[in-house]
Amino acid sequence: MTLLAAEALLGLALLYWGGEWLVRGAVSLAGRLGVSPLIIGLSVVAAGTSAPELSVSLISALENKPAIAIANVVGSNVANILLVLGAAALIWPIIVRKSIFRWDGPVLIAATAVFCALAGTGEIGRVAGVLMALGLIVYLALSYRLDRKDMLARREIEEEVAELGGDRGPRWIAGYLIAGFVGVIVGAEFLVSGAAGIAADFGISETVIGVTLVAIGTSLPELATAVAAARNRHTELALGNVIGSCIFNILAIIGIVSIVRPLAVPDEILTFDLWVMGGVTMGFVALALAAPRLGRTLGAIMLLCYAAYIVSQFTGLSAMPAMYRPA
Repeated sequence: MTLLAAEALLGLALLYWGGEWLVRGAVSLAGRLGVSPLIIGLSVVAAGTSAPELSVSLISALENKPAIAIANVVGSNVANILLVLGAAALIWPIIVRKSIFRWDGPVLIAATAVFCALAGTGEIGRVAGVLMALGLIVYLALSYRLDRKDMLARREIEEEVAELGGDRGPRWIAGYLIAGFVGVIVGAEFLVSGAAGIAADFGISETVIGVTLVAIGTSLPELATAVAAARNRHTELALGNVIGSCIFNILAIIGIVSIVRPLAVPDEILTFDLWVMGGVTMGFVALALAAPRLGRTLGAIMLLCYAAYIVSQFTGLSAMPAMYRPA
């Protein structure tokens, strides 16, 4: 048991640092190649911060653990909204810029609705995966056109890219990229193996481990970014990163993984976690549209809701709806 816990913790650490190194190396490389900071921010940074989730879900699917692959994405989206934004709002109130939600809000709701509908069929196949990946490409292309016209959004993205990239030479860039790829791949392998072992030892389902331990671990880059942004009173940046990460988790990760191997959706996800993710997403977008900011009180409530969600996983409450599902 101790060895499994150490394996999972090592995996979490490698995923966190691997994702960080991968983003910095990719941003520096794109900068030296003359790629627009706006494109880097919308694609390279977003993809890099989702690298831990992608690695974990892909390895889980290849190792015939689809429950962890899907639970990771569902749990990560719940964690991004309740845990990451809740922690950021508790440190410093999040100013809601309505322009973010004119485009990204509807896309997030649409992506979540499509994902829930596909999951409701019991399996997400290759055709659905291709369509989701194409949807991501369309989203990135339209985001570039819209953000290019939004001077405030463009300046924020360029500042973030400048901070992540820096003036680094080819050797540093190569080192960051190699270390990053090795970190996320090896870290994902350790985390999946350790998490599956812990689940087996304690008689806990892989779905529960996926939406808790694995999801929190793969959300660490977003949490660290949000906390740092809140300390510097740039919480609008944390808000944009979380929304983008949730969209990437659905369209990119589920899309890519289901192309490689169709994903069977566990009953626990269908009867409980999918509803929680959908409700949290809808509630978050509605609240952000109605309120000018997300204050500390709301941040504390979001963290309490996330704590209740985690408790429900380990007390059996999340499995109760499945007991009453018609055979």
